[in-house]
Amino acid sequence: MPNQPLAERLRPIDFDSYVGQPHLVGKDAALRKMIEKGNIPSIVFWGPPGVGKTTLARIIANISERPFYTLSAINSGVKDIREVIEKAKKQQFFSNPNPILFIDEIHRFSKSQQDSLLGAVEDGTITLIGATTENPSFEVITPLLSRCQVYVLHELSTNDLDILIEKAISEKQLTKDKDIKISERTALYRFSGGDARKLYNILEIIIHSSESGVIEISDKLVTEKLQENIALYDKGGEQHYDVISAFIKSVRGSDPNAAVYWLARMLEGGEDPKFIARRLVILAAEDIGLANPNALLMANACFDAIHKIGMPEARIILSECTIFLASSAKSNSAYIAINMAIDEIRENGGGSVPLHLRNAPTKLMKDLNYGKDYNYSHDNPGNFSKQEYMPENLIGKVFYTPGDSKRENEIEQRLKNWWGDKY
Repeated sequence: MPNQPLAERLRPIDFDSYVGQPHLVGKDAALRKMIEKGNIPSIVFWGPPGVGKTTLARIIANISERPFYTLSAINSGVKDIREVIEKAKKQQFFSNPNPILFIDEIHRFSKSQQDSLLGAVEDGTITLIGATTENPSFEVITPLLSRCQVYVLHELSTNDLDILIEKAISEKQLTKDKDIKISERTALYRFSGGDARKLYNILEIIIHSSESGVIEISDKLVTEKLQENIALYDKGGEQHYDVISAFIKSVRGSDPNAAVYWLARMLEGGEDPKFIARRLVILAAEDIGLANPNALLMANACFDAIHKIGMPEARIILSECTIFLASSAKSNSAYIAINMAIDEIRENGGGSVPLHLRNAPTKLMKDLNYGKDYNYSHDNPGNFSKQEYMPENLIGKVFYTPGDSKRENEIEQRLKNWWGDKY
């Protein structure tokens, strides 16, 4: 098809022409062997955009010679799911293998939509293959997820991208009447971000927008052409990771104007509001933390509300939360504390639990002095008991240092009143 995007024209049809994910499709990979033997379970492919989730589903259908139905969670509902299931039931005769139903962006399906798949997956009417960019543990209902095997796909390496570039510049329709030379690839790597579809889009933009018959692709040319075509390049979230990074850093940097701008860019680019809300929850804990504990409450309320409301009104809730977090006092003391504690354990292992802190549910444990001399805090004035809680080898070790904010100054003073020089 002359107007078919390059990514579609070059889509692989078998494992040998597939680029990347050797842990899944390499000659000795377990998934590949299973598929080639005809053993196809229901599957969820989890990975970033443009790494081959849809392509892998199509290859599986092609190799197994099964009917292949596709639905997009963006524009399909329960009615569409039921229609596919009915079609699949009509094909259940003789030794026909059950059809494959591929659902792109399955994380966008509501609980009721996912529920409508359960019976057909469970009784084998269909083999489900879902694709998601979000952690399926959070976004796919447990009964459905328990019936699927989850496989993780990784970003493409520079070597993978090099293979894709060579495939693209040897494609006759793209390079018709063009002499293509590549002198630099850094910008192609950077702007594509390990995303094959994005890489192909970039190459199409550069080649189709160049009037000359001889094109030398350099870092400068790539940057200039993408800036000229920024609307095209942004549409559909092509700068997904760059824009979310700018959003996070604007909130962390306490600039509500910039934060709202990047929020608008994401929403206009079609970003999933739930993805944004999750990042706000993380921001509230990581970058605001104990300087304003209400921030985490606000972010959680935002996350809950957008699930109930949906777009376009969810934009207002996201805006309110974004402005609140950007305008709040900041502290990353909790983030630093847990990282330091984890590093300590990874480097030196875990220390022994002091005897007075151990649980003593049996007589033997009590005879061994488990729990002996423990002083119950609430039996003391101010509900505080000055005793040692650290393993012996870590006594005096500091993980949490209060940040410089009004709330944490109060925390620091309270700790000093309790512990003296220890804090």
